[in-house]
Amino acid sequence: MDIQELFQDDTKIPSLPEVFYQFKEAIDDPESSFEEIGEIIGNDPGLTARLLKIVNSAFFGFPSKVETISHAVGIIGREQLNDLVISTVVMAQFKDIPQSLIDMRSFWKHSIACGLSARIIASQKRESNPERFFVAGLLHDIGLIVICNKLPSLFLNTALRSKSNKETFHKAEIEEMGFNHADVGGFLLKTWELPKVFEEAVKFHHNPANATQFSLEASVVHIADVLADDFHSLKLGHNTEVSPTHPHLNEDALKYIDLPDDTYLSTIRILMEKEFEQTAEIFLQTA
Repeated sequence: MDIQELFQDDTKIPSLPEVFYQFKEAIDDPESSFEEIGEIIGNDPGLTARLLKIVNSAFFGFPSKVETISHAVGIIGREQLNDLVISTVVMAQFKDIPQSLIDMRSFWKHSIACGLSARIIASQKRESNPERFFVAGLLHDIGLIVICNKLPSLFLNTALRSKSNKETFHKAEIEEMGFNHADVGGFLLKTWELPKVFEEAVKFHHNPANATQFSLEASVVHIADVLADDFHSLKLGHNTEVSPTHPHLNEDALKYIDLPDDTYLSTIRILMEKEFEQTAEIFLQTA
């Protein structure tokens, strides 16, 4: 089986809601007003409530309350609101995965830890939109959900093979299936027509040197994933860990982000842990 065959029967492949594509069209149109964007999001009260909850949380840390989506656009900007909508909408699409296959709370905790680490690294590097790195980290393992939902037996066999052979999960996937969850995640984001930066960051987070346009994002997510693995490893159903061994830090990724000194990663880990509980509580309410 190849990835395209995996997606041919889309009965278990979630699609993003129509409101997202209406929002995307408006956000990409420089002539659309903040009010027009707010009206589109307002058609989905649940999404509106989730977005405002996040915007008014410590994640952004604004001094006064943001009351409307149009107000939020004016404060955080189109690009950051777009990234926030992507993260919120995607998390809401995977609510019905059987807990016997994968512990979704554990999945999102690991993903949030990765997103936070990526955001902190981006902030330290003075990137203009650290939230974009957060979303890339949040989505990095999204392909795992597709595989476990579409191919549950093969998914479990891969986990057992990884554990018995003491090899990283993504390598065991390639040996079992010919592709891994990063490939599947990248393909899914492309299918959803999400920005290329997320597709590449997800697809190449285990091999960032292979990214063609967004090597920095892929490298940051790779390093953030290793930090997140040490902090909160992903578990399958029945409390079985996905990875018996953590992925090794890619030397090319380390060089690409140009670490200032040997204590840098420890500092990132400490900063991530300080933010984790509050951020996880906020985002897990959307999942």
